[in-house]
Amino acid sequence: MRLPRTVMRTSAASGAVRLAPLWCAALLPAALQAQTPKAKPVPAIAAAEAPAPVPAPTPETHGSAGAPPPVPASVYNPTWESQKQARTWVFNVPAPRGQICDRNGEPLVQQRVGSNLALSFPRPLHFQDADLDAFVAAETQKLGTLLGREITVQPGAAQKHYKNRPLLPWILLQNLSAAEQNKVRQANNPNWELLPFYARHYPNGKLAGHVLGYVGRSGRFQDGPVENNEPLFPDTEGRYGLEKTFDQVLRGESGQWNVTYNGAGKKASEQVSITPIAGKHVITTLDLPLQRMCEAALAAGTKRGAMVVMDPQNGDILAMASWPPLDPALFVPSISDADYAALSHDKNNPLFPRFSMAAYPPGSTFKCFVGLAALASGKLSPADEFDCPPGFQIGDRIFHNWKREERGMLNFAEALEQSCNTWFYQAGLKLGSDVITDYAQALGFGERTGIPIPEESPGLVPTDEYMREKHNVRMVGGQLAMLAIGQGATEITPLQMAQAMCVIGNGGKLYQARLVQQVQDITGEVVSAYSVRVRRQMDIPAQTLAALRLGMTQVVTGSRGTAHQAKVDKVTVAGKTGTAQWRNNATVAWFAGFAPAEGPRLAFSVVYEGDPNRNDVHGGSHAAPMVGKVLREYFKDPAKAKPVRLKDENGNEVEPPEIPVVPRKVVPVNDAGDQETAPLEPTQAPASTPSRTPFWKRIFG
Repeated sequence: MRLPRTVMRTSAASGAVRLAPLWCAALLPAALQAQTPKAKPVPAIAAAEAPAPVPAPTPETHGSAGAPPPVPASVYNPTWESQKQARTWVFNVPAPRGQICDRNGEPLVQQRVGSNLALSFPRPLHFQDADLDAFVAAETQKLGTLLGREITVQPGAAQKHYKNRPLLPWILLQNLSAAEQNKVRQANNPNWELLPFYARHYPNGKLAGHVLGYVGRSGRFQDGPVENNEPLFPDTEGRYGLEKTFDQVLRGESGQWNVTYNGAGKKASEQVSITPIAGKHVITTLDLPLQRMCEAALAAGTKRGAMVVMDPQNGDILAMASWPPLDPALFVPSISDADYAALSHDKNNPLFPRFSMAAYPPGSTFKCFVGLAALASGKLSPADEFDCPPGFQIGDRIFHNWKREERGMLNFAEALEQSCNTWFYQAGLKLGSDVITDYAQALGFGERTGIPIPEESPGLVPTDEYMREKHNVRMVGGQLAMLAIGQGATEITPLQMAQAMCVIGNGGKLYQARLVQQVQDITGEVVSAYSVRVRRQMDIPAQTLAALRLGMTQVVTGSRGTAHQAKVDKVTVAGKTGTAQWRNNATVAWFAGFAPAEGPRLAFSVVYEGDPNRNDVHGGSHAAPMVGKVLREYFKDPAKAKPVRLKDENGNEVEPPEIPVVPRKVVPVNDAGDQETAPLEPTQAPASTPSRTPFWKRIFG
């Protein structure tokens, strides 16, 4: 089968580079066309004049007339061995790497032809070391003046090249810009050559940089005696992201170029004996417009964070972004020590893929999964109620709600809407840790999702066994209460959170998270495919799903919800905010959910990392608005705003039943707003606290 031919779409940047007259001018454009069939042929420029020879030394300089001039120790003449090798050489020509595209064939990574500038040494090859230094210095000065930048030469590099391989041009500058190439061509200096090489091109800039990854050189420029089958220029290899995982797929098959020099050191013939074969193309599940929306929302809304959007109906990752972004172009053709040091020491850590490597405490988003465990296990029903006081005493400690007012008796959906901590303390104590952690693990928490990017954290689900082994405590009492509100040792990545929201949104299917759909060869034929696969089917009763949807939609639209800034006109959004204490006294804000709630097309999660010692970071005020921007833009298309019809395990369409909202009187309170705060640390219960019914009796009856 074939994908639409748009998968082979290319931009002018990948094939519109004009090549100067050099030893592989006819080879590289042909290989590039093999990779991108729709690209226009790359024209070559007319040959430049032959370089003027340096005058031979006069007899006065080197001795008496008629005698051959002696060769001083400082003259680098080619050795007999190098002269033999200079007759005919065979070079390997690295193949162009394949493209990486989005789900619709839009290019995310392409291959382009770049240019290095090299010095060609005049013939005959009789430079003394002083002459060589003067030649290099003069040409370097002229080039620096022309390009308007300082050019430094590594001491001894020119001498080593001239001694070992003088017939071949010596690389002086790498990866010239298009403007610099034009200046060099216009200068028409016979000692300058533009040597082409393959380089990665990112038509969308930094977009999806952490997903795509980057490449690095697999070798260095050769400076020893020429050996047959050495590479014409250094090849590249994947070092990070999809470039690393699919390195062998993206690499092509090297070609071969034969060149012969005559006794005067001039090129006598050249031939492409084997044409390189371009690498295969990787077709991802990403949706380029949606990825752009997510990154724009992160850019406007946070200094550090991540956003993941998935298709709940098949597990496809539609967008996955980490902020600050990573610019893969910095690694083309190789990154400087200064640039890499700047990235490494940046306090916002742009090298870190937060969507899959950063594991955060989930905060109140975890209440959705505690509610799922409670209702699906039968331990609680949607109508069961607990009171929601400002504080709840467990042992000699008082565990607080984030609101200081009494909220009255609440059922699950109401408690989720208001994110009542004290309600979930009681629910957690009634469930026990095993029920909560079992359901959490069934949703995919505590294990890697298995995406084809090696940079992924498994997160952590702190079971009772884990707490006993690692911390010598049991997951009971206060530890269990903190587990029930997403605090304590629990850690979840944004990707895991979006995956779990897919399960709730689609009714119980845990799909294998899919980032790559298939691999195609250069003709468009599919050589390998990654099918949609259900990893686990959870048995979630319809009433449980209805209660979850009700509570999560009320979070966004209810009068006491915490995510009003995620509303979308004519689309019902189901979600849950979270505000959690994190390391270094920082707060992390979450918003996660799915939309449309009746039949979701998107499941999402977003994380906002707050600065240390800030108390004004909330899920509702910092995370939810970013998702709201994305959803409002995405659902402008009426076709996308229409809910997906849900189906049961037999493929039959089903309509989720609604549960009636329990009528009750509204308790008059001084509402502090919808900005949920991170939970306060438990406090010591006063010694004079009046005796009350023990918490276990209030919960279990």
